[in-house]
Order: sequence, then structure tokens, then C-alpha cells
Amino acid sequence: RETKGQFLIDHICNYYSLLEKDYFGIRYVDPEKQRHWLEPNKSIFKQMKSHPPYTMCFRVKFYPHEPLKIKEELTRYLLYLQIKRDIFHGRLLCSFSDAAYLGACIVQAELGDYDPDGHPENYISDFKIFPKQSQKLEKKIAEIHKNEFRGQSPAVSEFKLLLKAHSLETYGVDPHPCKDSTGTTTFLGFTAAGFVVFQGNKRIHLLKWCDVYKLKFEGKTFYVFGAQREKKAVLTFHTSTPAACKHLWKCGVENQAFYK
Repeated sequence: RETKGQFLIDHICNYYSLLEKDYFGIRYVDPEKQRHWLEPNKSIFKQMKSHPPYTMCFRVKFYPHEPLKIKEELTRYLLYLQIKRDIFHGRLLCSFSDAAYLGACIVQAELGDYDPDGHPENYISDFKIFPKQSQKLEKKIAEIHKNEFRGQSPAVSEFKLLLKAHSLETYGVDPHPCKDSTGTTTFLGFTAAGFVVFQGNKRIHLLKWCDVYKLKFEGKTFYVFGAQREKKAVLTFHTSTPAACKHLWKCGVENQAFYK
């Protein structure tokens, strides 16, 4: 009953001999379908509103600002798995050519070199990489896999995926659905660069962390106090429930502390 969240995080990291553990956290979903990060300094028992058995996910919580600075291969591999999941769930948005490149990285990492005898014509369709996968995209992935990645080891393929993903606007964005002050559906996220706002798949705002003074929530309303073009600004957003608003605020405060 008294075991704190940090014990479980440490236990998993020790089990995998994971040294760079600051990037990771444990996520769970409560009976109201609200997501939470397990708080390290509170008892696990008090955080869980559901009944056992509990389902928790070990995930990347803070995406490394520069993948080149990751020291351990295991950390890189876990980040690769997380980004692969982000791609499959439609979180990492990108152009057709970037999508084909990312897909080819995954295929090379998991299949190795193209083998004309072992790989039938539509072998890419066995891979579920994107939420919607057109034949045109599969054809392009196969082309890059056959011609550009021959001889590339899994570790190199995974690293190339990280470098490409890291250059995209939606890298590391865990989207929180909201409505802005005009009632338009908007997605908020926090990245190494700062606080981001998306409408559809277009980024309409990026407030760098150095320009964010304060994050605040009241009921279902979330406030961002910051500076835009030398002027003070307050951005206001509305969430569906007070719990979603508190989760959004908590994620914001933790990301700001981590990246600053």
C-alpha cells in the first residue's frame, strides 16, 4: 500500500539495465478513460482508481531533444519502438516522401536486406506501419528498401529513423484535444522546443519554453501566459473535463521543468 511510483519505475529500469531512465515514465488510464502518468512521489495504491489487475504502459515520457546525444543503444531502441508506435497511431505526421523513408527504415530494421527470392511482390503490405497505408506508399517504401538501404544494420536503420523523426514538427507531441477561444477543435502538445498548438495537421503556434511564464488551470480551462513578439499574451483553451485539464497542466509543467 505504501509503495511509491518511483519504486516501480526503478524496478523496470533495473530489470532492463536501462541507465538513461529520465526519458521514461509509466502511463495508465483510469475508469473514466482519462490518461495519467504514474507520479513517482505518491503511493501507487492511492493513484489507482480502478480495480486490479492494473494495466500500465512503460513509455517515453520526454522525447530526447537530440537523438545524437543518447549514449546507450538500449535507450535508442526503446525510443525507436515508441516512435514506431507513434507512427502507427497517426501521431507523427509527415509528407509522403518522409513517410516512405520512415517506413523503409522500419522494414530494413526488421527484415534486413531485400531478398528477391524471399520477399514476394507485395511484401510491404505484411507490415502495418501507418494507420492508412496506400499501395502507392507501399511501392515507394519497397523502392527505398531495395535500392538505398542494402547492407544497413538494424541499429543504423533505427538510428536513421530517429534522426528523420526528430526533424518533424510532430516529433514527441502527445496531442491533448481542446477547443480554443473561438470554439475550434485544437490539439495541444509539449516538445523539447516548447508549447505547440495544432489545428488539423498544421502547427499554428509554437511558444518556446523561454517565452512561457506560467501554465494554469481552473476547472476545464487551461491558460498559457507567455510572450509573443515582445508582447505579453494569454492563450486560453477548454478541455472536455476538469480531469483532462489537470492532466494537460501537469504534463505542461513537467515538460517545461524537464526541457528547461
